[in-house]
Amino acid sequence: MDLESFLATAQRLLAVPSTADRPDDLRRALDLVLAFVLEPDGAAGGGGGGGGGGFTVERFESGGKPSVLVYAGDRRPHFGVILNAHLDVVPAPPHQFRPRLDGDRLYARGAQDMKVSALVQAQVFRELAGRLPYPVGLQLVTDEEVGGRNGTLHQLEQGVSGDFVVIGEQSGLRVVTDSKGMVTANLRATGRSAHGAYQWLGDNALLKLQRSLDNTLARYPVATEEVWRTTVTVARIETPNQARNQVPALAEAWLDIRFPAMDPDLDGRTAEEIGAHLASFCEPGVIPVVDHVDPPHHADQDRPEVLRLQRAARNQGYQADFLRKHGAADGRFYYQRGVDAVIFGIGGDGQHGPDEHADITTIAPYHRALGEFLEDPGRG
Repeated sequence: MDLESFLATAQRLLAVPSTADRPDDLRRALDLVLAFVLEPDGAAGGGGGGGGGGFTVERFESGGKPSVLVYAGDRRPHFGVILNAHLDVVPAPPHQFRPRLDGDRLYARGAQDMKVSALVQAQVFRELAGRLPYPVGLQLVTDEEVGGRNGTLHQLEQGVSGDFVVIGEQSGLRVVTDSKGMVTANLRATGRSAHGAYQWLGDNALLKLQRSLDNTLARYPVATEEVWRTTVTVARIETPNQARNQVPALAEAWLDIRFPAMDPDLDGRTAEEIGAHLASFCEPGVIPVVDHVDPPHHADQDRPEVLRLQRAARNQGYQADFLRKHGAADGRFYYQRGVDAVIFGIGGDGQHGPDEHADITTIAPYHRALGEFLEDPGRG
């Protein structure tokens, strides 16, 4: 691996502000990585169209979010392995889209999450996919940070399938076999308006909502240290009330709920069942409305591909121990379909923060480990 050349391309990719509200930049990031795969010498430019190096590029779009699937040959196969990466990032000030190297760190929005890992996956795919004895797919999406439904999920709904998936989210060459499921829900409170000086004539929706939140958080206390249990984050409380001397008649709270596999109240439950569970914490006049339910992600730690991935990372000097992630990732869409997916990526720190960076020392080992995993003769 020519690390200097790789970092030059990585910095061009990191300079693209590919946030959800910038569709042209989502496409620009996608085309840059495609050019890196199809036309390595032209990776600085845009292009990346139909195919190159014997690869086919299938383009998808849903909800205004583009994605691609790249593979060797003319017809889409059932893949032995899919390398999955997202090229969208969360918003950041302009200076975070001016990448900078500082010792062993590459600072920029998306450096850790996850453009650098994505580019390594693209390079390994470019080097190996055409000569492996089984089909490998490179799946590049641009909507993971806003839910993944228009990228990975959309492709799966269009018939993309495989046996095993490596998602290049950051992990420090550890293997993530579990991540939490997610519920987004609102608690909507209805009361009765009245003059603030005559409280007994009204019914304060905000107070009913507050008591309902207290009941919910008594069941799911705010975590003050890392714990593998269900957590509830109150993300917003609002009321349309505009007058200080008026009893609020309406109020609403946003809930972000993360839950591990085997939570009997949430795992495997429908939106209606989860709504009924949340209603048990609510005061009369407060109704839960469940927006989305995404399952947790779990992969069999004894699966041969998982063990081979661990072995490949250990051959690079890493412990490659198992890791659990509290955030949701696109692996959950594969889990729903009975396909094992793991997260395996470079190291770094500061995800979504002002000091986000990639650990440059992990890039070449990650490249070698991913290549060794794909070429492992023990496959199957």
